[in-house]
Amino acid sequence: MKLHFEPNLDYQLQAIEAVCDLFRGQEICRTEFTVTHSAVGSQMTMDFAESDLGIGNRLTLLDDEIVKNLEDIQLKNGLAPSGVLSSGDFTVEMETGTGKTYVYLRSIFELNKRYGFTKFVIIVPSVAIKEGVYKSLQMTDEHFRGLYANTPYEYFIYDSSKLGQVRNFATSPQIQIMIVTVGAINKKDVNNLYKDSEKTGGEKPIDLIRSTRPILIVDEPQSVDGGLEGRGKEALGAMNPLCTLRYSATHVHKHHMVYRLDAVDAYEQKLVKQIEVASATIDGGHNKAFVRLLSVSNKRGVISAKVEVDVEVAAGRVQRKELTVQDGDMLELTTNRPLYHDCRIGEIRVEKGNEFVELRVPGGELYLKPGEAWGDVEPLAIQREMIRRTIKEHLDKEKRLRPQGIKVLSLFFIDAVEKYRKYDEDGNPVKGAYARIFEEEYKRAAHHPDYTTLFKEVDLSSAAEEVHNGYFSIDKKKVGGKTVEVYKDTRGDSKADDDTYMSLSNSFITLIPDTERHSRISVHSQVV
Repeated sequence: MKLHFEPNLDYQLQAIEAVCDLFRGQEICRTEFTVTHSAVGSQMTMDFAESDLGIGNRLTLLDDEIVKNLEDIQLKNGLAPSGVLSSGDFTVEMETGTGKTYVYLRSIFELNKRYGFTKFVIIVPSVAIKEGVYKSLQMTDEHFRGLYANTPYEYFIYDSSKLGQVRNFATSPQIQIMIVTVGAINKKDVNNLYKDSEKTGGEKPIDLIRSTRPILIVDEPQSVDGGLEGRGKEALGAMNPLCTLRYSATHVHKHHMVYRLDAVDAYEQKLVKQIEVASATIDGGHNKAFVRLLSVSNKRGVISAKVEVDVEVAAGRVQRKELTVQDGDMLELTTNRPLYHDCRIGEIRVEKGNEFVELRVPGGELYLKPGEAWGDVEPLAIQREMIRRTIKEHLDKEKRLRPQGIKVLSLFFIDAVEKYRKYDEDGNPVKGAYARIFEEEYKRAAHHPDYTTLFKEVDLSSAAEEVHNGYFSIDKKKVGGKTVEVYKDTRGDSKADDDTYMSLSNSFITLIPDTERHSRISVHSQVV
């Protein structure tokens, strides 16, 4: 299958034009510099000598000229003028699904065509987005070469074990595009980017990057900047950028906005569908006593427990809150609710591995371990309803789309791997709670009269086991004398996630059924 990319969508061209017009009046100009190892006592990291010649970006416009261009762009696009150039950051706001990645990738080629800029660094918040950007560059390769007369360019994912690529980034006269996660550049103490390396001719990789004055493209800057501490933003500044272009649908800091296509604009222009959200809630959830044990502690000889209970905060208004309790506390007084009559806290045990709270209620005593609750809805009831609803939506789509030759994939993003897959003492894989619930609900749906056409000639006794799988980061370790692949929880920006997403890209076809009669639903622990 070959994808066709439409090159003439007005709203995308407007976003590209808004960025390029920032440099209107700039002549095609590049800085040539020589990369050598710093001499002892030299005040310059990048010295001039007869060696490999490097090519960098150079800006000849004055700040006043950029401000004039910026205000012209903002007035043209109906945005409030910035007035002053407070930073080199410029913001493009585009609603999800309108081609944000295509826009900033094409802007690279347009900036090179108009002004000769060659060095670009794309910074992303997670491994998933990094792999997505890299895949987009692969898919658009032929498209961009056709649009820009086969202009030579190279792109790569920054890898601290392949620092020779950074030297090539600095010295190559071609367009260079480096893709990097913020997690790979914002830890100076352990990061090879900030250390001398033989692979870069003795230079620190960060100094090579700085010398090129790269244009930074930040995908989802609200996740890259690093919150109040700003470690991500500090790492961006360390690259000595010519400017920083920030692309997102949900900006926190809107530095010098040059283009905006928000959710309302995108919907009115029929660029995106209206989003429908199905939610699962509990009706009448405060009509009986509820206690959940969160933790126990022993501070300076005072033993206490932190519990979650339903507290009356105003007349007729109840709110679930966390409270600290001790042995003997009467919960009716603590919560100001008659529902807790005769409910009292008993023994609190803080022994490691054997923590519990005794809860004395009408009819006897209960012993709650951390995380356990009394008076709550059936454990996993909400998750079961969500899984049931997803299966129904999946099968409804399958009925509608199968005649068009379209197959359906549904994803679950879960909170803990062990709730889907774990191992017993002998190292054998065991289904977690979510896997068991899925199969129960799938079998129930398969017997529903609405879906009989989907399950002709299908063995329903085994179908449920065959249509779901999980993809997680893997650790190999000994379990019960066997070396097994133990799936673990990760943040989405760690080294382990590289293996996960590479596995996904190589194995994704296995998510698609081999026959028309099988639906397939995948469970994944990371948000893609």
